[in-house]
Amino acid sequence: MDRDLTPSPIVVDRLTPSMPPALPPDAELLAALRAGDERMFGAMLDAWTPSLRRLARSFVREEPSVEDVVQETWAAVVTGLARFEGRSSLKTWVFTILANRARTRGAKDSRTVPESAVQQAGDAQLLADRFTKRGTWLKPPQNWRDFSAEAVTLSRETAAALEAAIDELPPRQRAVVLLRDVEGVGAQDACNLLEISESNQRVLLHRARSRLRSALEAHLGE
Repeated sequence: MDRDLTPSPIVVDRLTPSMPPALPPDAELLAALRAGDERMFGAMLDAWTPSLRRLARSFVREEPSVEDVVQETWAAVVTGLARFEGRSSLKTWVFTILANRARTRGAKDSRTVPESAVQQAGDAQLLADRFTKRGTWLKPPQNWRDFSAEAVTLSRETAAALEAAIDELPPRQRAVVLLRDVEGVGAQDACNLLEISESNQRVLLHRARSRLRSALEAHLGE
């Protein structure tokens, strides 16, 4: 079992320079949505739409398609709220709807991103270098906590640099790090949502974190 190396909450809380207020717990949020609370639905739109757009870009490349997928997702959320059974978090459910619609739209547009952004030829060597035969880390990637929290959260420019670095990641790496480190989706849910194996999820997450670490070091002048 791989170690759950989640990012520092301080980093996540300031990832976006102008993050919307935190949403209430799922039970309270769901009750408000089912009661037709437009203010709460608007808060959810503001909170999750930017990440939904980023995730959609892992499957479709054209911005009009991205916007269509996001709009279709929110329409499906509205019509499906009554049937939501709480088997996952509300956020994971919404992101799953998005992934399914984006995957379908990508296939329709014939511009799908390959099932895994990890090249098959490089997988075996990377796995051999980073994981034991049992699938555990030989040497875990350095945690986000290795960064000085004060340095990482020093300015809006740093937050913007990290956000830009995430946007520049290869699609699948961006999707994995967005789900795992930004949105807090669990490893298994991320694998199911993206339809990738646990080993690919670990490889993609490691590569994404390594790229982001390098980008932050460059930005901070280290």
